[in-house]
Amino acid sequence: MNFSKTFLAGLLAFVVGNILIAVLWSLFVMGIVGALSATTGIDDNSILRIDLSENIVEAPPADPFAGVDFRTMTATPHVTLFEALRAIDAAKSDPRIKGIYIRPNGQGTVSMAVLEELRAAILDFKQESGKFVLAYNEAYGQGGYYLATAADGVYLQPEGLLDWHGIAVNTLFFKGLFDKLDLKVEVFRPTACKYKSAVEPYILTKLSDANREQLGQLVHSMWSVIAGDVAESRGLTIEMLDEYADELSAIQPEDALAKGMVDGLKYEDEMNDLFAEAGVDADGDGQYRFVSLGRYAAQVGPDMRHMGADRVAVLYADGQIVDGEGYDAVYGNTLAEKIRKLRLDDGVKAVVVRVNSPGGSALASDVIWREMELLKAEKPVIVSMGAYAASGGYYISAPADAIVADRLTLTGSIGVFGMLLDAGDAMERKLGVTVDAVKSNRSADLSIFRGLTPAERAMMLKSVDRVYETFTNLVAEGRNLPVEEVLDIAGGRVWSGVDALEIGLIDSYGGLKSAIAVAVDKAGLGEEYFIEEVREAPQGLAAILAALNAQVEAHVEHTELFDLYDEYRHVRNALSQQGVLTYCPYVFSFE
Repeated sequence: MNFSKTFLAGLLAFVVGNILIAVLWSLFVMGIVGALSATTGIDDNSILRIDLSENIVEAPPADPFAGVDFRTMTATPHVTLFEALRAIDAAKSDPRIKGIYIRPNGQGTVSMAVLEELRAAILDFKQESGKFVLAYNEAYGQGGYYLATAADGVYLQPEGLLDWHGIAVNTLFFKGLFDKLDLKVEVFRPTACKYKSAVEPYILTKLSDANREQLGQLVHSMWSVIAGDVAESRGLTIEMLDEYADELSAIQPEDALAKGMVDGLKYEDEMNDLFAEAGVDADGDGQYRFVSLGRYAAQVGPDMRHMGADRVAVLYADGQIVDGEGYDAVYGNTLAEKIRKLRLDDGVKAVVVRVNSPGGSALASDVIWREMELLKAEKPVIVSMGAYAASGGYYISAPADAIVADRLTLTGSIGVFGMLLDAGDAMERKLGVTVDAVKSNRSADLSIFRGLTPAERAMMLKSVDRVYETFTNLVAEGRNLPVEEVLDIAGGRVWSGVDALEIGLIDSYGGLKSAIAVAVDKAGLGEEYFIEEVREAPQGLAAILAALNAQVEAHVEHTELFDLYDEYRHVRNALSQQGVLTYCPYVFSFE
């Protein structure tokens, strides 16, 4: 009887195990075939199609299965900014690519700073290659239209619209709700940090004067960049664009055409005539060949000719800064370990850190700052700022040899705050729940269930003052500025990239490509270098597939499929990196 049970259990385990292996193997092979199909089949007379629905992201997702829907076995494509820029650059000299077709189908989560970098890359493509760039959409949002104005011609569907109305920052305030719920919030900010506004929604019902001041300057600075670029491309003036936004007078298609915002009203099939005029040959069925940005980026891949050369590492700090180790944010210990490995890697001659973070834990920021300092002592370190590199994001940027930011980057916010929720009254009055405690010392029961004592409040204030002093001193040291000057531009104030350059918080305008060029120059690498992205190691199921991948490589060498796969493997290995990322809470915040 026991033997039968054991035998049947073993048989079931064997069957289930083999089914699981078969499923994993199928997924693995599908991945290979997908990768191979993405890297082949770019026809002559192709048009590179840039569609914002492709989900262009700042950094490679930490989750290797991000965007995969396992119910349907389909994936939402994503393209990193680095891949997108590399693809647009390669298209300049690719004889198969005749031009670019901008089709901004919804801006999605693409930030204005990323759009600024893409727009600059398209303008560079147009200038250096002499190839055409055309843009079309049924309806343009402001971000999509901003990108589209890099084109030679901008076209709109005859029944579409052009949403041109200016930019605004809306803030929700919760104090009234907290009052109704009997929730109390205590905020701890250095007196100087009057611009540190992340706490305002919990203690105010409208913008403070200081916050209104900084947001007003920020909005006008960003709008001046957007409107200025559009004015230059469209042959208009900023005053005209302001009038169109104020009066909402360019939204209707016929008005957009009359005011010079677009070059024509067409249905998409009518764009074929423009492609023909640009010298693109249609296929035998009269259709034009489009290649998506993601597919073309996969085809381009890294420059394998310089794979053995000295490396410039591109490291990402993307997301909120938190304590400990993990993979779904900027974890202090994890990022510090990556920086340490780059410092000890003799083949890495310079490091570009792409910072796209609103801040977070003060302690984790300081852990990262220390490793940035040690790295800088041995090799050039350049920070490339993304959509935002503020507060803790600026803290970790301060040690760099040079900081490069987009004009639409949000940065600064040199300040700190602490915040504690007192839910004791809410629990008792709304829920009938009370809390009692027995304690060994006066503050042993410090928690959200009661308010602070005078001693506890004094401790919190002393702590935030200390962090603020450290922060401002480190910025002064890193940026080679007098502390007094840093204090004048700190106070938790957020600045646009335009203003940041004027006050010395950054060194130059530019995107990721510009930062890499600065790193190459400072390291004296000339033309012989290899750009290496530091990516996350596979986790969970992806790790299992990676192990299966290794076994396949050990046994399969000679079939046609795997000869092709071998090429894919070399590209993949060039990009694969080590990294382990857990979560820990934090108390003091740089947000």
